[in-house]
This record gives sequence, C-alpha cells and structure tokens, in this order.
Amino acid sequence: MARAAEVKRTTSETDIAVSINLDGSGKSSIDTGIPFLDHMLSLFARHGLFDLTIKCKGDLQIDSHHTVEDTAITFGQAFLKALGDKHGIVRYGVSYVPMDETLVRAVCDLSGRAFLVYHVTNTRDKIGNFDVEMAEHFWHSFAQAAQCNLHIELLYGRNQHHILEGIWKASSKALSQAVQINERITGVLSTKGTL
Repeated sequence: MARAAEVKRTTSETDIAVSINLDGSGKSSIDTGIPFLDHMLSLFARHGLFDLTIKCKGDLQIDSHHTVEDTAITFGQAFLKALGDKHGIVRYGVSYVPMDETLVRAVCDLSGRAFLVYHVTNTRDKIGNFDVEMAEHFWHSFAQAAQCNLHIELLYGRNQHHILEGIWKASSKALSQAVQINERITGVLSTKGTL
C-alpha cells in the first residue's frame, strides 16, 4: 500500500495543498510564492527521495511569516498522515551533510512526541525575499504537525545559503532514513506498543 497523503488547509491568511509520497523518487512541484523556500523544499524532496507537491497562495503582501508557517504545518500534517500506523518503520534517523565550508547534523525520532532543538547561528537576515529567522519557525511548525522529535545543529559554516541548504538536506535525509520499513520490526519500534 502506498504511503502517500494529501492535506489541504485554508485560512484567512493562506490556502495550501500538499501531497507527499514517502516511497517516491524525489519528484517535486513546489510553489509557495517564496522562491528560496521553493528551492529548499525541492531539494528536500530530491535528497529524501520523497515525491512532494506543494501549492500555497498566501498573504505575502504582509510578509512571509504566514506562508512559511502554514506551509510547514500542512507539510507536517501530510507527512504524519502518510506514515499511517507507523508499523515497521525504523523510527530514528541521523544525517550529516556538508555544503562546502558548512557541516550540518540532523537527528530525528518519529516518536509521536513533538520537539525541536535548533542550534544554528544565522550570518545574515535575508536570502532573496526569505527571512532567515523563519527557517527555525518552519522546522518548529513541521515538527509539531508531524509529531516528531527533530534536532538540527550547525556544526560550523559561514555562508547563510549553504547553512540553510545543509539544514534542509540533512533533515530530509534523516527523515528519509526514519520512515524506512524494516521487515524485522513487528508492529512499532517501541516497548509501549505505540508511537
């Protein structure tokens, strides 16, 4: 059975549709109205081998906050829905990603308990029309909606583009590892019997 999901979310601030296939090949179609965020989500799909479609119409005339936050929430909800009952998933994932002078580590646990640890120093405020401070907010909103524990750490780096690209790639690869099915796992990987 395909581990795929679609979620739509409409508020007075945004109108979003997300579809994801956890067992995809890395195809994506992303349009949030924020080109840098589109770039990050496209490489998330490619490097995690997720098929991902995101369409968002947001109140960008105000600023990017609502669009970034609501995209992350809807994306997280779709990710969680696609996981289904989580039977057989490896649950944990870890990835180190270098990007030239930058090295990022991402570690995740698809535990059903939402938490974000984000240890990243920003070297500038904007990349294009993307507010760099919104990167942390994106991952916080995603972790809450996907009910996952996610630790993101910049080990070192100077170029802000490289830092954020490393973050999205490392997070993608860690999550891709965590969603993998291991046939040796009966039910869920927890002594509680539930995730």
